Amino acid sequence: MRAIIKTLSAVTVLVAGFSASAHAATQYPLTVTNCGQSITFEKAPAKIVSIGQGMTEILFSLGLADKIAGTAVWVGPVLKEYEGVNAQISRLADNDPSFESVVGKEPDLVAAEFEWHVGTQGSVGKREQFGSLGINTYVSPADCVAKINADGGDGVRKELFTMDLIYQQISELSDIFDIKERGEKLVADLRAREAAAVASIGNASSANLPVVFWFSSKEVKGDAYIAGKNSAPAYILKTLGAKNVVSTEEEWPLVGWETIAESNPAVVVIATMDRRRYAADDPAVKIDFLENDPVTSHMDAVKNKHFVMMDAQSMNPTIRTIDGIEILAKGIQGLGISK
Repeated sequence: MRAIIKTLSAVTVLVAGFSASAHAATQYPLTVTNCGQSITFEKAPAKIVSIGQGMTEILFSLGLADKIAGTAVWVGPVLKEYEGVNAQISRLADNDPSFESVVGKEPDLVAAEFEWHVGTQGSVGKREQFGSLGINTYVSPADCVAKINADGGDGVRKELFTMDLIYQQISELSDIFDIKERGEKLVADLRAREAAAVASIGNASSANLPVVFWFSSKEVKGDAYIAGKNSAPAYILKTLGAKNVVSTEEEWPLVGWETIAESNPAVVVIATMDRRRYAADDPAVKIDFLENDPVTSHMDAVKNKHFVMMDAQSMNPTIRTIDGIEILAKGIQGLGISK
């Protein structure tokens, strides 16, 4: 019996050692390779400017709201649980902030959701510009891993997006800020939600059901920004077994409605947002166009009013992509068209 007790004690100590090791404090200076650049942190950043709603919501989820000095680039309401903290943070701009407004907050880290804002051709600023002022920059891996953003637009994604890129982002940020336990818990919670979302489909199958995701259009009657074959919406569709009507590797290609109509989608997923940057940002405008245009009105999805409304942030590579899986699964089942 004593031998058993000694053995159990040794195992307890060993397990405790593993637990402590798993949450060991970050050792500074810390160097992270991010979107092709090495960035070194001498200590955890004290002040952040976050560019991109998805990036900001991840920082909120990691409990870092008190370090955020300013945010920008918002398309809709913040996640409900963060309404209070978000209201206390300076909104530099709903869309692209100026370089001056960002550096004016004197951050030691600028965290961006997209390379088109902070990158080689950054509309806000280049990483070198921030670096020359002693400001570190971090860009979401979801916008650069297996993705080309050469023209400053939405880019070309060479491989299918997966939530693993968001989990990588959370892990790296939690390491940078020395909050590894928070990061691991957040990833575990999101993985559980993703598994539950897939399980919620049950026996209902939407195999090969043709679906199109419409984000917006610069002109209501013009070409539409439609989700490409490797985008976050494509990941949602693959998870549910449905079919994307678009085959291009562009993240959000501009596609003519004649081309979309030829594929005759059974469902149109419509982005909802508060943003009014483009003519078709308003979901009501989208539906009015679809029902009254001589081309789109003949699509099966439109004739049968098979529309699924989805928050635009769930169409971007963010923690909300899991919401998108849940929303589309419920939408398809609610329409009674799953196969």
